[in-house]
Amino acid sequence: MRIYYSDRFVLPLPPNHRFPMAKYSMLRERVTDAALVPPSALQEPAAAGDAAIMLAHEPGYLSRVQQGALSGAEIRRIGFPWSPQMVERSRRSAGATLAAARAALEEGCGVNLAGGTHHAFRDRGEGYCVFNDAAIAARAMQAEGRVQRVAIIDCDVHQGNGTASILAGDDSVFTFSIHGARNFPFRKEVSDLDIELPDGTGDGGYLAALEGGLTETLDRSRPDFAVYLAGADPWMDDRLGRLALTKQGLRDRDRLVLETLKRDGIPVAIAMAGGYGREIADTVDIHFQTVKTAAQLFR
Repeated sequence: MRIYYSDRFVLPLPPNHRFPMAKYSMLRERVTDAALVPPSALQEPAAAGDAAIMLAHEPGYLSRVQQGALSGAEIRRIGFPWSPQMVERSRRSAGATLAAARAALEEGCGVNLAGGTHHAFRDRGEGYCVFNDAAIAARAMQAEGRVQRVAIIDCDVHQGNGTASILAGDDSVFTFSIHGARNFPFRKEVSDLDIELPDGTGDGGYLAALEGGLTETLDRSRPDFAVYLAGADPWMDDRLGRLALTKQGLRDRDRLVLETLKRDGIPVAIAMAGGYGREIADTVDIHFQTVKTAAQLFR
């Protein structure tokens, strides 16, 4: 199993910005200290190129991002100020999911220690997401002739609205999102399968719903490859979560998804997606357990 990181490309955020940028370098340190993979298997990826990005995004949007020509409204919707570092970071994060996808198709599983930027639409960014790495990876693996059918399994607490919109009407990529019903985005898109959960849903209710959703997803899509967005934000003490999963429940979630895919012989690329714990160390711990579970299952 190979693991990819892009935390050297740090965004210059204003003081007190609520996005926990430090979690990425902290997560890489945890992974390195635990020696989950040999040092040679922990790699910095190449940036995603224009051709790959335009498989999921409009050329005009990519150009505005690249040239710093986004409008004030577009920048506010993304939530990050524009900077050259923002562009490079976004390309690198998408590149990490692309690299994880290629690794998964060779070894069964690949991991991006960032990514999961599922609120990015074809023509705009949103919710701290600039380029939609899951949609890019799905389309790129198809364009490279590596796979025909893809399932995107989105377990972030927020609906993957950008992913659903980009891939709407594409029968070759199945979008499954399990998320909080009353959480952002407040105007939901339509995935191939949406499971909306009430505030306060705990481990038992979540895992039962997820198991049913996984079964339906795989039955309907018969994928050659999957992308798994393993958000840390369904956790009970996440500032933006509204659900009530424990850390053990999230470990059980990861094991359920990854064991199911491994049992069915479906390679999987994993991205971390969201996580906004009151203590950043808790978010890092949840992400680390996702990576550790993958490393145990895909030795």
